[in-house]
Amino acid sequence: MRVRFAPSPTGALHIGGARTALFNWLMARHAGGSFVLRIEDTDRERSTPENVEQILDALRWLELDWDEGPIFQSAREDSHRAAVERLIEAGRAYRSEASGEDVKAWKAEHGDDRGYRGTDEGKGAVRLRVPDEGDTVLDDLVVGEVRSPNRSLDDLVIARADGTPLYNLAVAVDDLDGEITHVIRGNDHLTNTAKQLLIIEALGAAAPRYGHLPLLHGPDGKKLSKRHGAASVQELRDGGYLPAAIRNYLALLGWGSGDDETILSTQELIERFDIAGVQRNPAQFDETKLRWLNGRYMRALTIGELTGALESFTGRDGLGPAAAVSADKLQTLADFWPLSGFIFDGPADDPAARERWLGVDGRSVLTEVREAIANVPDPFGVDTVEPALAAVVERSGRKPSAVYQPLRVALAGRAVSPGIFETVAVLGRDEALSRVDKALR
Repeated sequence: MRVRFAPSPTGALHIGGARTALFNWLMARHAGGSFVLRIEDTDRERSTPENVEQILDALRWLELDWDEGPIFQSAREDSHRAAVERLIEAGRAYRSEASGEDVKAWKAEHGDDRGYRGTDEGKGAVRLRVPDEGDTVLDDLVVGEVRSPNRSLDDLVIARADGTPLYNLAVAVDDLDGEITHVIRGNDHLTNTAKQLLIIEALGAAAPRYGHLPLLHGPDGKKLSKRHGAASVQELRDGGYLPAAIRNYLALLGWGSGDDETILSTQELIERFDIAGVQRNPAQFDETKLRWLNGRYMRALTIGELTGALESFTGRDGLGPAAAVSADKLQTLADFWPLSGFIFDGPADDPAARERWLGVDGRSVLTEVREAIANVPDPFGVDTVEPALAAVVERSGRKPSAVYQPLRVALAGRAVSPGIFETVAVLGRDEALSRVDKALR
C-alpha cells in the first residue's frame, strides 16, 4: 500500500487536513505500507516557504512521520508536460482557443446537459477528449459508487496555452508516477475525481482506489471554521493540547472501530484502523470534548512527564512542585499558568475576590491562620500544614471555606488555586507568611 497526503501550502494546516493526514498515516502503518508527503505548490503566490514550513511543522508536532518526501509538485512539471504531449500525440487531447463564451454558446446550441466538445485548432489550451458514450464510474471506499455520464462532462482543459499543466492533470500524473495505490482525501475533492479518472484512463494506466472523507462541521452543524474555536493544528498546539490526545480525537471524527471505546492509544489506532469504518456523514469537531479527552491524557502522565511538557510549553524551568499540586485540575497545558502562575509571579489582582474574602472577618481569620502557619512543625509540607489549618477551622467553628478562601486569596490573589494545603506547602513557610502579611496590611 502506498498512500499520500498532498496539501496545498496556502496557510496553517487546517484541522480537517490534519485528520486526512492522520487517516492516511494510520492506513499506511496498519498495512505496513508507505506514507508519502507531496506538496501541491502550483499556486506560486500563496505557496511560500513559510507556508510549506507550517505544514511540515504541524505534521512533525503531531508525530505523523512520512516515508517519502516532501515531493514538490512544482518540481515535476517536466513529467506533467510530457504526459500532455503523449495525450496529444495519441489523439486523446487537442489544442483549442475556445473561450468561456464559446463554450457557453456551444451549450446553448446543443443543450445545457451536454458537455462541451471542441475541435483541434492546432493552438491554444490543451483539452482532453471526453467520450460521449458510457459513464465514468468511481467505486469510492467511503461514498460508494458514483457515476458521471460522460456526455455531460466538458472536454477538460488540462494545460494552458503556454503548456503549463493544470491541477487535475498534475495530480493524476503524480499519483501514477508515485505508484500511489490509495487516494484518501476530503469530500471536497470528490468533484475532481471523475476528471482525474478520465485523464488516467486516457494515459492507459490503472487508477488508484479512492476514498473521500466526510467534511468536519462545528457543533452547530456548519462547516468548521475559526468561529468554532481552534481551526488549525498550530492553534491546538498553542492551546496546550497533547499530540497523542489530538490523534485519538481526530481518529474518532467520522471513523469507528466497532465499539464505544473513546480512549485509544496510537498503537491501538494503528492496529484497528480500517477505511471501511469511515462514515459518510459529516463529523462534528467539538473542542469541549477534545478538552475532556486531553484532560484524561494529561492525568495519565507521570509528574515528570507533565513537568517536562509544561516547561516546554511555558519556557519556564523548575515547575515540578507546582505541576504536582496542579495536575488534577488541568485539562490542557495552557490551563497551568492561569491556575498556578501566582506561585512564581506573585498574587493576581482580583478586586472582587478581595472584597468578598478579605473584609474585616476575613482578615480576622487570616490572623489566626498566620499564627498556625508560623507554628507548623518541620518538615514543612502538606502532612504538617493540613492538620494545622484544620485545627483553625475546628477552633473557630467556621465553615472550611470561611477559613481557606481568605487564605487562598491572600496567597493567589484570587479565589481559585490548587489545593490550599498543597499551595501553602509549595510556597513554603516564609513566602506564605509574607503574602499573608501583605494581605493583612
